[in-house]
Amino acid sequence: MAHLTLYFLTQLSKRGPGAGLLLFFLHSFDQKGKPYFEVIFLTEHESSLFSPASDPAAEEDKNDGNTQDSIRESGSITVKNPGGVIHCLTIVGQIEGHQILPPQNKTTKYEHVMPQLAAIEESPDIDGLLILLNTVGGDVEAGLAIAELISSMKKPTVSLVLGGGHSIGVPLAVASKRSFIVPTASMTIHPVRLSGVVIGVPQTYAYFEKIQERIVHFVTANSKISEKKFKSLMLKTGQMASDVGTVIYGGEAVRLGLIDCLGGLSDALSCLHEMIREDRERAGGEDADAPAPEEATD
Repeated sequence: MAHLTLYFLTQLSKRGPGAGLLLFFLHSFDQKGKPYFEVIFLTEHESSLFSPASDPAAEEDKNDGNTQDSIRESGSITVKNPGGVIHCLTIVGQIEGHQILPPQNKTTKYEHVMPQLAAIEESPDIDGLLILLNTVGGDVEAGLAIAELISSMKKPTVSLVLGGGHSIGVPLAVASKRSFIVPTASMTIHPVRLSGVVIGVPQTYAYFEKIQERIVHFVTANSKISEKKFKSLMLKTGQMASDVGTVIYGGEAVRLGLIDCLGGLSDALSCLHEMIREDRERAGGEDADAPAPEEATD
């Protein structure tokens, strides 16, 4: 009977020290038709030699799929180019706080955004953060928590207001190191309000005043607008039919000093790349000025 060599691959556990493949060699049959086998165990590294070569087109499709999944699940994406690695974070809809909003509401969940910001700040692979804003506002404490995290980051950060940056979206817009707004975007500045049961006692209004002061202090500390001007916009009457406050648009927000620049996506990205370049030059200069380590002597 002619000599035969057949291969049977049986995959074992994919994890742990026993990962690998069993390779069965069927050499031949004897006169009675009984097969002769030889069994060899291959480690995970050795078994990779039997894997087909990766297809660049397939790998690219896989990466595109991962990118789409990232956008769909977290509203964020990381993009790499020669100028640096930029993480793009979107804050849209309503800022969800401690209460879960109805499913038909488009929301940004603070418990998703906050760990992302911590990871971005700690990651050596990310050079800068671009924040895209189109929000109607939402929970005050959740919004302020996100804004405080952004303002305390050391990495270059740029925000871009698109559509609207209303209510608690104002502190989020000014929290970055540089802020942009498109000409058609609007921002609503109004006093704090509370949903649910309100007890009509002086302490309630004092509590409102303290919350409002937190917002005023944060906005004025992170922008060029004065506290007096911001409060006057917040308490202005006659502009909105059913509310107290002011609606301002792109160019006006810049003239008031609330937002730094009027511009779009390309302007925000150019600014962020310039900040990344300056950050790298500063880091390089600090390394050059650092004293050389002393050599050990006997």
